[in-house]
Amino acid sequence: MTAGTLSKRLTVMDRSKSLGHCVCDPKRACPCSDLVEQDICPCAGERFPSDKGREVKLTELARNLGCASKIPATDLEKCLSRLRQVDDPGVISGLSDADDAGIYKIDGQTTLVQTVDVFTPCVDDPYIFGKICAANCLSDIYAMGGVPRTALSILSFPSDKYDGEIMYQMMRGAIEVLNSAGCTLLGGHSIKEDEVKLGFAVTGTIDPGKAFLLDGARAGDKLVLTKPLGVGILNFARQIGRAAKEWLLEAERSMMELNRSAAEAMSEAGVSAATDITGFGLFGHLVRMTRHSGVKARVYASVLPVFPGVLELLRSGVIPGAVERNAEFVGEEITVGKDVG
Repeated sequence: MTAGTLSKRLTVMDRSKSLGHCVCDPKRACPCSDLVEQDICPCAGERFPSDKGREVKLTELARNLGCASKIPATDLEKCLSRLRQVDDPGVISGLSDADDAGIYKIDGQTTLVQTVDVFTPCVDDPYIFGKICAANCLSDIYAMGGVPRTALSILSFPSDKYDGEIMYQMMRGAIEVLNSAGCTLLGGHSIKEDEVKLGFAVTGTIDPGKAFLLDGARAGDKLVLTKPLGVGILNFARQIGRAAKEWLLEAERSMMELNRSAAEAMSEAGVSAATDITGFGLFGHLVRMTRHSGVKARVYASVLPVFPGVLELLRSGVIPGAVERNAEFVGEEITVGKDVG
């Protein structure tokens, strides 16, 4: 340790001791465990040894993986229902519509479609996580029938504990996907926190007359899924060491894939309604659509596409807690046939 580093440490420690609290973490006293056990004072700008060369598993830095980190839909609806309704003639789709993204008409030539999503890691590789996160954030724009134009990042990372290369790889992967979608990253915001999170606020443009809204489903429509189901099951299985590597790789490839081609196909086919299926599961999102559209839907379990390994995991009891939370939201609006196993 140099004389300058020691002097800075002692100055910070004197302030902390006089206050009776660590100046960077008031919950701790000074000297903190980092100083006592590892001879490191983060408050003085000292850093833990570099993690370069040592594998850091991102999923171990999150309590719930990916979309499972979302607030349960029932709790969210209770909160949002108490908020004052927005009275703005420019709003085409807003809070009360509970759609994938908001739509705002600025004038006769310009209508914006906007969304924001933030996720905890669902994979261990930071580069792949960045790609998955960006693709997921863009999906809400595509689900509305819009074209993504710009994005702002939201990043949470324990920069005092882990090497900045991890942050770089996350952002590198995300920017590659944004660029492939023709979406420009303009800037963003970052915070130092123990749990890793990454997300994007995405702004796009849309033709309001061709938007795919939740309330557009009609009797006689056919339901079309553009990707297999079961990501939540696989992510939970990953956490408890029950997922085969080949199962996870298949899901990762799908999560990194943009839904742009699906959105273009929807526009050509003239679909009546669409939604992006994420943390609330197939039935959580489908119930939202049927509620807003005033219709009912019939789903045949035998033809639902699922990722490899998902059915085996379900049969062996690998069922995450999100299943109960989503079931509470769906309530009695779903009836399961007797022959569905």
